Amino acid sequence: MKEVVAFEGVHCANCSAPMQGEFCHHCGQSIHTVLRPMHHMMEDTMDMFLHVDGRVVHTLPPLMTKPGFLTLEYFSGRRQRYVAPFRLMFVICLLAFFTLHIAVNRITDRMETAAEVTTGEFAKDTTPDAVRARMSQLETGLTDASADSDIGSKAARKLIKSQRAQANKRLTELGAPSLEGKKSDEESFYVEPVHISWLPDAINNSLTRTARHAAANMSAAMSDGEAAQQARERMVAGAFSALPQTMFVMIPLFALLLKIVYIFKRRLYMEHLIVALHSHAFLFATLLLVALTGMLSTWLKPHAAWTGWIFGIIQFALCTWAPAYLLIMQKRVYRQGWFMTTMKYLFVGWMYIWLLTFALTAASLMAIAH
Repeated sequence: MKEVVAFEGVHCANCSAPMQGEFCHHCGQSIHTVLRPMHHMMEDTMDMFLHVDGRVVHTLPPLMTKPGFLTLEYFSGRRQRYVAPFRLMFVICLLAFFTLHIAVNRITDRMETAAEVTTGEFAKDTTPDAVRARMSQLETGLTDASADSDIGSKAARKLIKSQRAQANKRLTELGAPSLEGKKSDEESFYVEPVHISWLPDAINNSLTRTARHAAANMSAAMSDGEAAQQARERMVAGAFSALPQTMFVMIPLFALLLKIVYIFKRRLYMEHLIVALHSHAFLFATLLLVALTGMLSTWLKPHAAWTGWIFGIIQFALCTWAPAYLLIMQKRVYRQGWFMTTMKYLFVGWMYIWLLTFALTAASLMAIAH
């Protein structure tokens, strides 16, 4: 009654309806104006952040330790204290792939460092002309040896490629341009224009450009030097940029699989979608923890080697808990016996692995053409 008296005579600025609270019962607009001092906006921002942070505290522990708990809470209508399923999955997905991208880059950098090219015999050459002359002699000698069948043609090309990498490194040290490698027919990538009669020309042109980008990236990745490294980085970046979109396609498909195997449960598709969102949020959180523990182990190992087996046990426990978690979650949400739950769990998992393989293959092809 007090609230009604407090807003007596106040009308909504949007629809002129009498106000009976802080929000109009007719159009939903707030009585509060957005034209306020800056410190009030900062207070609202902090309040929203702390509110979301409080929901994260209530959401993440049960997500990782109580299979099906969040889903059942959501079905029961107790949703306010938890992060919404889609937002939860979306944020954890981005964090997981971002962390995994960093981890893959670190592994790639270590592999490139371990396989770093030396200058070899070219270190004796003090001028770019001397380097080129030595390389020319080596190519001629290896080509002649290949023709005389002392070594195979593939082995000769491999040796020439290795020597050219050493020569290019020495030329870089001398401040001279690198040698341009000669590509054989097997190493060349020529793409004919794509022409599918029933497709519009714009789509055919787009497919042609995509195929040529993929061919150029593959050719560059198989070469030497900085161009190869840049091509590999482009493909890795393309793969990780395509992964979130790929998973957003997989989640509705996973929900559809659940709808099919539990068709007699008469549940709405939206209920299966919430199960899929919480399942993937857990899997992404597990992936995030595995990547973080792997990076932490790599960082601490040189200083404390004994931490390696501890992080190894943590990663093993996380990878073991993931399939068990999903099985228990499916049992608790759909409330069937263990035998039927296990059979349906194996069927859904088998189908999902095939769909995921297809989706990841498509993402890899998109990465090559990036």
